[in-house]
Amino acid sequence: MDRPENQVQVASVSVRSEGVSANRPSGKVPSEPSLGSLSERVRALRLPATEESASGLGRRLPWLLTVVFLGATLVLAYLVWIRSPKTQEAAQPPGQDNPPGVSPFDPSPTAKEGDIVLQSKGYIVAKHQILISPLVSGRILRLNCDEGQRVQKGELLVELESTEYEAEYQRAQANVEAAKQRYQELQKYREEEIRQAEAELAEVQHQLAQAEDDWRRAKDLFSRGIITQQEHDNARRQAEMLRQRANRLKAGLEIMQKGPREERRQAALAELQAAQAELARAKWRLDNCNIYAPLTGTILKKNAEQWNLVNPMAMQGSYSICEMADLSQLEVDLSIQERDIAKIFEGQLCKVYAEAYPEDMFPDRVYAGRVSRLMPIADRAKGAIPVRVEFRVPPEEQGKYLKPEMGAMVAFYQAKAPEKLPIFWKEVAPPKPKEATSRPGGESPKSSPSKSSPTAGAPSR
Repeated sequence: MDRPENQVQVASVSVRSEGVSANRPSGKVPSEPSLGSLSERVRALRLPATEESASGLGRRLPWLLTVVFLGATLVLAYLVWIRSPKTQEAAQPPGQDNPPGVSPFDPSPTAKEGDIVLQSKGYIVAKHQILISPLVSGRILRLNCDEGQRVQKGELLVELESTEYEAEYQRAQANVEAAKQRYQELQKYREEEIRQAEAELAEVQHQLAQAEDDWRRAKDLFSRGIITQQEHDNARRQAEMLRQRANRLKAGLEIMQKGPREERRQAALAELQAAQAELARAKWRLDNCNIYAPLTGTILKKNAEQWNLVNPMAMQGSYSICEMADLSQLEVDLSIQERDIAKIFEGQLCKVYAEAYPEDMFPDRVYAGRVSRLMPIADRAKGAIPVRVEFRVPPEEQGKYLKPEMGAMVAFYQAKAPEKLPIFWKEVAPPKPKEATSRPGGESPKSSPSKSSPTAGAPSR
């Protein structure tokens, strides 16, 4: 086992000192090595003092962290105790009401009537935007729409090729007529057919009477042995055959008098109804070759050109004609953060203006709006709730200044919009905020006594 380095050096010093004493004259007693010199040499071999100081700091560091943690805990506990309702009630002088708009549980003042509670940016969208798509496929022969064009309700927009649909319609008409005639044929028999059946029955009855007379004479002659057995049997069979024929014609006459069977009439009626349904379908397809404007509005985008082949079921290519919207009724689509949604309510008064036309530069293009609806689902990614603010523009400004997908600023007021909302903001008289006037000396005005206060109605001293 190796010895430490300091011990090895001490041993070498001792040996060196002994050797020196051995070389001295034998008459002199060797002197012992100095203890001070040895201790100084041993002390010189020790480690530096920095390590000892560092180890001392490492032992004191956990105690310092513990003291800091306890101090922070005490500070937080003190803050919580100060903000507790009981502490605030105890700190408030007796008989003094809470300041107006301040809740003892919420130190932040509430918004006053007429104040702007929130401002947010959104994008203008049309309240009623329609994608005009054909219901049948075909080639566009005539196209009467272009971007920015204003069209009236019922105006012809597109005319498709209708040759095939016209042929289907004519064939369906012929099928309906044939089914109708078959059904009418089974409704009742004609008088001529009934008279014909009656005449045939009368003829057979006369033949039957003659055959029965012949059979009686043949029977008498056979009994006297004048005719043979065969002649007797032929006369009997002839009479029986005519009797059965008369019965058959009589039953046929009764059927004609009653009319056709009910089952055949119902089957013919079903065939007629099926033919009529095919006719309605063919007419619907033919009528949809002409596409008309469903409302009065403006063409926003054109998705097809003349001579294009459009198909509503196509995944690629032209499946729509154009997009149109009523630009007199617009909305602003906003995303309100969840922390601010409590400030928004349905029917809230709003001020709307486009970012392209700021309020200070274009005061005549500031519009009055109201919160129309809060969407029933939030956006998890944004942590916000979509909100729609509706407003109107005059007819002469439709599509001129405010266009869909433009940015807009909305100011929400702590007030409910009037039932008949005007178009421009300058025509709205929002309630003015109730500002508190200061007294001389910086004192605030005395708040109105609360109904729940025990000192309500008492004169102030």
